Amino acid sequence: MRRADRLFLIIHALRGRRTALPARRLAETLNVSLRTVYRDVADLQVCGVPIEGEAGVGYMLRKGSDIPPLMFTAEELESLVVGSRFVRAFAGERLAQGARTALLKIEAVLPPELRQRALRSRIFAPTRGREAESRRIDRLHEAIAQHQVLRLDYRDEAERTSAREIEPLCLAFWGGKWTLGAWCRLRCDYRSFRPDRIAAFEASGETFTETPERGLAGYLRAAGAGADVLDY
Repeated sequence: MRRADRLFLIIHALRGRRTALPARRLAETLNVSLRTVYRDVADLQVCGVPIEGEAGVGYMLRKGSDIPPLMFTAEELESLVVGSRFVRAFAGERLAQGARTALLKIEAVLPPELRQRALRSRIFAPTRGREAESRRIDRLHEAIAQHQVLRLDYRDEAERTSAREIEPLCLAFWGGKWTLGAWCRLRCDYRSFRPDRIAAFEASGETFTETPERGLAGYLRAAGAGADVLDY
């Protein structure tokens, strides 16, 4: 994360708070050391940002520096909290970190009663034991973003292994299992691969260009997905 982004997030996290935010929580959310948080806060104070507090106690913006709260309903806020928990549990670490920082921004500008009601949601998504899967999703996500051709060894349901060269197009989560949508050069057609059945994979060093005949829109049509799958 760039330092400028980190400083912005610190200010955002402190906005609207009525109690001090511990430096340790900031460090965990930003994935940096306590020393980095202390240094960043000191630099912001030198630059005139009205931050009060100290190491070991916590930080908050001086009274009168608040911004108006976001206008969310309690149901909307619970949806954001639950959605963030599922992203942290099932997506890669990159998206999980994004979910954490987004929630931090939202929580910072909410009235206390709404913040507490949203965080009391009893819908959870345990994250234990998913570290290896998270790293794999991160690598596949990066390959999709960079249009990298991948070579992989894939096991089918009968445990037969085949070598494939694919153009990865998207990741989809089906309530328990991920699916990697791709153009398979071996089959000359669209195919769906389960990441947990990929024995090994690597980037070939080649990149590809999507076309209407060999791109995401074509894969979604072949998979029978409606156009609304791309809606936010």
